[in-house]
Amino acid sequence: MQAYGSTEAGGISRMIYAEECKQQRSVGRLSENLEAKIVHPLTGEFLSVGQQGELWIRSPAVMKGYVGDEEANVKTFGCQGWLKTGDLCYIDENGYIYIVDRLKELIKYKAYQVPPAELEQVLQSSPEIIDAAVVPYPQEEVGQIPMAFVVRQPGSKISAVEVMDYVAKKVAPYKKIRKVSFVNSIPKSAAGKILRKELATYAMSAPVSRL
Repeated sequence: MQAYGSTEAGGISRMIYAEECKQQRSVGRLSENLEAKIVHPLTGEFLSVGQQGELWIRSPAVMKGYVGDEEANVKTFGCQGWLKTGDLCYIDENGYIYIVDRLKELIKYKAYQVPPAELEQVLQSSPEIIDAAVVPYPQEEVGQIPMAFVVRQPGSKISAVEVMDYVAKKVAPYKKIRKVSFVNSIPKSAAGKILRKELATYAMSAPVSRL
C-alpha cells in the first residue's frame, strides 16, 4: 500500500488495489471524504483533466490553521476551507493524481516555470548517469536557468555538453539544462529528499559548463 499526504491534511490519496498500483508515477486516487481541484497558481483559475496546477483539497481531516501565524494561514488556505498543498499536480481522466514538483522549487525561466523533478527524471534515464539534481541558477536576462548537478556512472566520460544535448533532445527548448557541474554525490536528507538549498548555494561557486 502506498499513500500520499501531509501534516496539514492527513492522507490525501492511496494505492491499495493491484489495478491502482499499475499506474506508474501516480500517487493514487483521492482518499475517502475528500474533495480536490487543480488551480492555476497565478490566476486562481480552475483547471481541467490533465492540466498542471496546484492541488487544493478540502476534507474534515484538514487542520483549521496555524496557531498564531495569520500570514501562513492566508498563504495556505483559500476560501471555503480549501487547503493549498503547494504541490504542482495533475489528475487524469480516471482520477489518478500525479505530482510534478513542489511549486516553491519551480525554476522561473523568462515567463515559464520549469519543474526540476522532470529534468532530473530525464537525466537519470541516461545510462551514463547514476544520479542528478537540478536547481535554479540566477541569470539577469531571463531570471533563472536550470543547472544540473550530475553523478557519472563509474568509468563514464560523458561531458557537460553531452549532458545538455541529451536533455535538449527530450524537453521543450525553455526547459533545457544550461549549466552542468559534476559531483561525487547528491546531498540528501535522511528521508531521501534532495537538499536543493545546499546545492543552490554551492552552485554560485562551483566550476560549471554552460550552453
